Amino acid sequence: MSLPIIEPDAPVPMMSVPEVTGPSKGSYAFVSLGCPKNLVDSERMLGSLAIDGYSLVTDPANSDFVIVNTCGFIESSRQESKAVIQEMLDLKRQGKTKGVIVAGCLPQRLEEGGLINEMPEIDHVVGVFGRDEITKVADRLVGGMNEQRELFRPAPIKAMDDRARLRITPAHYAYLKISEGCDRTCTFCSIPMMRGKHITKPIEMVVEEARELAADGVRELILVAQDTTYYGMDLYGEVRLVELLKELDKVDGIDWIRLMYLYPVHFTDALIDQIVASPRIIPYLDMPLQHINSAVLKRMQRRVNSEATRELVTKLRERVPNLVLRTTFIAGFPGETQEQFEELRDFIKETRFERMGVFTYSVEPGTPAIKLDGHLDEAVKDARRDELMELQQQIAFEHADSLIGYELDVIIDEEVEEGVYIGRSFADAPEIDSNVFVSGENLEIGSMVPVEIVRREDYDLIGVAITEDVIE
Repeated sequence: MSLPIIEPDAPVPMMSVPEVTGPSKGSYAFVSLGCPKNLVDSERMLGSLAIDGYSLVTDPANSDFVIVNTCGFIESSRQESKAVIQEMLDLKRQGKTKGVIVAGCLPQRLEEGGLINEMPEIDHVVGVFGRDEITKVADRLVGGMNEQRELFRPAPIKAMDDRARLRITPAHYAYLKISEGCDRTCTFCSIPMMRGKHITKPIEMVVEEARELAADGVRELILVAQDTTYYGMDLYGEVRLVELLKELDKVDGIDWIRLMYLYPVHFTDALIDQIVASPRIIPYLDMPLQHINSAVLKRMQRRVNSEATRELVTKLRERVPNLVLRTTFIAGFPGETQEQFEELRDFIKETRFERMGVFTYSVEPGTPAIKLDGHLDEAVKDARRDELMELQQQIAFEHADSLIGYELDVIIDEEVEEGVYIGRSFADAPEIDSNVFVSGENLEIGSMVPVEIVRREDYDLIGVAITEDVIE
């Protein structure tokens, strides 16, 4: 298995983390799994450990201990997390590392005693909301204190501070978490069990973090939350995403603001107006819809129906120039009939989402959907997912082909060989969307370069840099 182990030698700056002088308290390796929200938690833990005097190393086999920040969202992610933990425990058995700390959503999902009982060789577990106490846990492990092996804290009533992170994304982009938790009661979802209720990070704190990131070289801010359009409701008594975006628009140094996890409810006309008016908000909107049939949406408890969804998508297409829509759907939700599936298929064919993912329904312990009737065979769910993804592949290829011959601004992420770079247009979020392979000379990582698109290879675009017009 190829592990996403954090490499300390990568050219990534430490954001507001002071240089540590004096002897190291110990060496550790770090493995980060899961979504961008989890990545922010990983960066916050890395920052705390750096401030406290621990030294990050690349190879877990040469560390005093290993921290695995896990995902627990669906069964496949839980199995991946457990497989990584087992790899680290194997190193411990071989005497190549002294201890293993497991943090994040998996222990939170299994609650106190759950993971320790299942995998007793784990030294310590830390729940999602014990994140900021990771140094105390590391001290206990290094000090040989084996009692109190679990650290769980209740969900906070105020937003956690994500500043003073040691970023592990490239220097030119960063994730900015604007809230934590979720108040939605979607019947298929376990996130509220792990992340608690929605907690808004105050506008002032978000803006201060954005300024800190911009000063650290960030050109692209990627806003993430469990429910982005709900931002502000708990703290201000009304949704305040528009007000937040207006303030972020004023942050010097930021070129792109990318919006992720936009729930279709609370997607107001004022929000659309702000997206259109802003010079920095790019016309890329990630809006997970999950389905289009009203009966299925009701069983999912999404609090939106087919008519409202279609009206919103149409409005966005009409009002946002050059819009790129990303969405996700669930195939094979309990009770989904062939007719309801075909309605979803036809909606995808008509709407032509530029970016789309499809997941089969996953049975999640503790979620209300388990009690619904009409659970489908895995073979049926897989076949429906595959049919939708085959349809989407053709749509995505045709969209990419339509860009050949055009000039796009591309942000350069890395050099893969001499004169060949990987970048992204505004239509591509890191890690989840396509890439633009760029030919050019002496392009700087993090620079924004006009690129003439010359062809497509599968989902990716191939282009040539127009270097005299590099955007500073």
